[in-house]
Order: sequence, then C-alpha cells, then structure tokens
Amino acid sequence: MVIDMKAEDVKNVTVLGAGLMGHGITQSFAQAGYNVVMVDIKDKFVQKGLGDIKWSLGKFLEKGRISQEDHDATLKRISTTTDRDAAVKNADIIVEAIPEILSLKQEVFADIEAKAPKNAILATNTSSLPITDIATATKHPEKVVGMHFFSPVVRMNIVEIIKGEKTSDAAAKVIYALTEKMGKEPVMCNKDVPGFIANGIQMFPLNFVGQLVDSGEFTPEEIDSATTMKLGLPMGTFGLLDFVGIDVVYNVLKFMTTRIPGMKMAKCLEEKMEKGELGAKTGKGFYEHPGNRWQRPTVWSQELADKFDPQMVVVVGINRAAELVADGVASPADIDKTMKLGFNQPVGTLELADSLGIDAVVKKLEFVAKEYNDFYVPHPLLKKMVKEGKLGMKAKEGFFTY
Repeated sequence: MVIDMKAEDVKNVTVLGAGLMGHGITQSFAQAGYNVVMVDIKDKFVQKGLGDIKWSLGKFLEKGRISQEDHDATLKRISTTTDRDAAVKNADIIVEAIPEILSLKQEVFADIEAKAPKNAILATNTSSLPITDIATATKHPEKVVGMHFFSPVVRMNIVEIIKGEKTSDAAAKVIYALTEKMGKEPVMCNKDVPGFIANGIQMFPLNFVGQLVDSGEFTPEEIDSATTMKLGLPMGTFGLLDFVGIDVVYNVLKFMTTRIPGMKMAKCLEEKMEKGELGAKTGKGFYEHPGNRWQRPTVWSQELADKFDPQMVVVVGINRAAELVADGVASPADIDKTMKLGFNQPVGTLELADSLGIDAVVKKLEFVAKEYNDFYVPHPLLKKMVKEGKLGMKAKEGFFTY
C-alpha cells in the first residue's frame, strides 16, 4: 500500500490507552493543535486519564507556561470514549499506548486496521517489543511504525521513530515530521533492534554493573559512589535501577537477552525480582527507601568511590552505541541526541568517546573483556577507527569532526 499522506494532512489523532503514557501523549497532541480521541477499555480509566490531563494543564497555567486561552482550547480538542471502533473511524494517526504484551498489541492492531480509514498510520509507543512482530498482525505492515515517547511525555521532548522490517519510508517520514510539528525532537531508528536506541544503549551498562556485583569484586555502594562522584550521575547506576523500577529494567533486559546472542542477565537482578524488592516503589531494592519514596543513599562516599573505575561502565555503553552506528541503526548525532535528551546526560555517549579518545576506549574495553566478561570485546568499528587514526578530538576526527 502506498502511503500518500503528509504531516500537514493530519488533523485527527486517536490514542489507545489513558494511562501514564496515553494521557501524556493525548495532552501533547492536543496542545499542538490536533483533535484527539483518548480511548480505554473502562470509563474509570478514561476519566482518570482526563483528570490527570486537567491537573497537568492546570499546573502549566499556574506556572505561566500556557495562557487561559491555550488551556481551554487544549481541553476542547480532547474527547474520550470506551468505544474503540468509534474512536478510530476518522483517525489520521492512531497511537497505541496499551500494556507491553505482544499478543495484546497484535490483537488490537489487527482490529483497528480493519476499523480505521485505509490511509491511517498505526503507531505504537512500545519501549522494547519489536515493531516488526506487532505489524505481523496487520494486512499492511508498511503502515505500522514505532513512536516511542519518554515519560513524563509532556516534559520529555525526545521521541524515537522506529522502522519495522516492512515499515515504509513514507510512513516513518510522516511520523517524524509530525513529531517536529508537535514541538518535540524526533530521532530515527532505522532498524528494529532490541531496545531501539535509548534502551538499546542504556541497558548494557546497567546489566554490566549487575554482573560486576555478581562477581563479588564490587558492591553497589562502591560502584554508585564512583558513578556519582566521578561521573556526576545524580542517582548512580543501582540508584537509578531503584528509581526506575528493577522490574521495568528486568523485563526489557529479559527480552533483549533472547534476541542478542551471548547477552546474559545479571543474577542480582533476577534475585531482586524473586524477592519482590523492586526499588523505591516497594521500599527496597538495592537500597532502602522508607515510605516507598526514592532517597539518596547516605552510604555513598569518596572512600568507596576510589575502589571502582567508572570508565568501565562508560565504555560498555560506547561499545553498544558504536555497534548501532556500524549496523546503520542510527546516526551518531541521533544517538547522542537520544542519550542527552532521554537521560539528561550533559554529554552524548559518542561525544564522550571522542573526548576520551577512541584508542583509550578500545584499551579499556579490552581490559573489561579480559578481566570480567568477554561479551564486551571492542566492536570492530572502534578498532577500525583506531587503525585509521580517527581517535576523536585529539585527532580532529572520530564519530564527529572537530
């Protein structure tokens, strides 16, 4: 099927799901001037989502970020329903934000494709499931594209646009341009790889530090003291796991380990899952969090920080980013945009690689592979860059030119 729609043609958007992501996506589209229908399976879910939107817009108004006119106009553009058939019948774009269950998404996509206009583009907000697998449930997989927003949607500007194996360039371009028209920053993920760009990179260091704890050589406190005090990461790594939710990271990693040869889950993450110690939301993860609210551990210290080299964590992320570049998944610029805007990093992953020196990165990775886990051997692209003298800033050329 030929996609002849342009971003300028989009007027009506349907969002499937009124939960945390769904109501944020609905608000973002409505604030950008689109008519949005937000649908969920029960009225209480719809009303909860609408209430969250009203609260959010109220805060924007209170802080002077929007005018009363904008506030009222945004709400007028939003309608709600539990009737999915009615919700999709006039949609130009449908964005799915339902639970991360592949079979459920496939069931929904097959149904909405049959009920929606033929030229409607079907987008999924999945953070890890393959776009390709979701699209197999449809007759026209070329219309299915990933549109991965970050939470909280109304405050996070980054959006990953992901192409499945059969996603048409035209469909991806419409969603990319639409994201720009919303005032957000799109990045293009050209291949349907595990974790896409953001999780595809971030999960590697998080799993690696878990494997270091498994080895018995380091503790979470030592690693986090070093990553906070030497790298400037406000929550460290295990602290971040507690904040995000160990179950959330575990589920993404579990999926990635089934698709990436040689990748194995850190045992300490599995143990936390078995104990139900999922982080701040359960009061305990790798640290204690009284009142189920994340608290900065008091045990972090400079003395502990001196026991661990945090560059080992950094280069593991760089190695994965290099793999994505080599495989044509994303450009260095889009990778760094994703990591800076998606994780509030002051410097992009590949900019950091250039700053450290690609030769130094390779040397550190060789050490990690030899001493801890040979899964992290330097990617051939990094070795090729060293051979060609593309060492980063000191050579005026690396992943970027200087």
